[in-house]
Amino acid sequence: MTMKISSFWLMPVLALLLTACPSKRVEKAPEKVEQQPAYIKSDWRTLPEWGQVALVSSLEALRAGCVSLKRREQWQQICAEAGLLDIDNNDAVRTFFESHFTPWQLKNGDGSDHGLITGYYEPLLYGSREKTGRFRFPIYGEPDDLLIIDLAELYPELKGKRLRGRVEGKRVVPYHDRAAIDSEHPPAGKEILWVDDEIGLFFLQVQGSGRVQMPDGSIVKLGYANQNGHPYNSIGKRLVEMGEMTVHQASMQRIRQWGVDNPARLKELLYHNPSYVFFREMPESLSSAVGAMGVPLTAGYSMAVDRRTIPLGMPVYLSTTWPGSDKPLNRLMLAQDVGGAIKGTIRGDFFWGFGEEAGKYAGSMKQQGRMWVFFPNGITPTINTASR
Repeated sequence: MTMKISSFWLMPVLALLLTACPSKRVEKAPEKVEQQPAYIKSDWRTLPEWGQVALVSSLEALRAGCVSLKRREQWQQICAEAGLLDIDNNDAVRTFFESHFTPWQLKNGDGSDHGLITGYYEPLLYGSREKTGRFRFPIYGEPDDLLIIDLAELYPELKGKRLRGRVEGKRVVPYHDRAAIDSEHPPAGKEILWVDDEIGLFFLQVQGSGRVQMPDGSIVKLGYANQNGHPYNSIGKRLVEMGEMTVHQASMQRIRQWGVDNPARLKELLYHNPSYVFFREMPESLSSAVGAMGVPLTAGYSMAVDRRTIPLGMPVYLSTTWPGSDKPLNRLMLAQDVGGAIKGTIRGDFFWGFGEEAGKYAGSMKQQGRMWVFFPNGITPTINTASR
């Protein structure tokens, strides 16, 4: 099978018409140089409340990540020493980070140092192994006809870029979008479970993992398996555009209530987001959701990032505010996950854990925040702007 990959380049043509006046001199305005997002080397004194923050849970999150990181040469000594630290000695933990890492502050292309911080969590749904009158919304596993094309094999400069699609005749075409999967092209035979909450299932896909309680009370844990390749579109933003709520009202809780109040319009809203996530069952023994690093996330101390900016595994000092308030929230997080909506230089998704309280925090978190990324000493970070 031969696959043809085409690139389309937009080449704007700029026309500058200058009419000279004999008595006046017309000068060309200086061209504006577009800046690139960057890492700025910092020092520990610039981190808000660095000398006072508790670091025990941050160290535990780092240790969890070391299951994957310790295979890399620059992390071997760091992970070995992290495993020997007295977890009750906060000063020793702080000295450990200061000794092995250098803080680099993220800056946007316009020179600003703030970005959007949202939250996510593990939701609880109710379901069954069989389709019934109550449990009628399917949770699908990965379809057999879903292809993943690694572009780096053809174009090394596109490392990290992958396409998802399916074969139609002799062509590779985009995979079915949400509306098609929900109606004429469901992945038959790939139903893992059936649940009773359509908008809850949608939010499960947004979160990327969750738990389903069965009729006998047992719990099935679900993790991300794959995605259909379509871009993520925010239904909250769509409701704002429709005039159904304001930007400040667009929380997960309000969106859910809108769905309850407008059942006849719900599918149209959900289809605004063509992205669709497929799941897999996870071992019962897992204490938490598993992130993109392949290790369990630490509630309140793991976060999803844009890996083009922040490599997975890095400690990230986050300076933001508590959800829905201006109360400072300064915390050392670990970049251990990614998300379809988490795109941008200073962009983070705070993992709150499992349960109702976690859902309240996650659903209302839409804060501004700053980030300092801790890189192992000797590493000068760069941002992959080529794939943006």
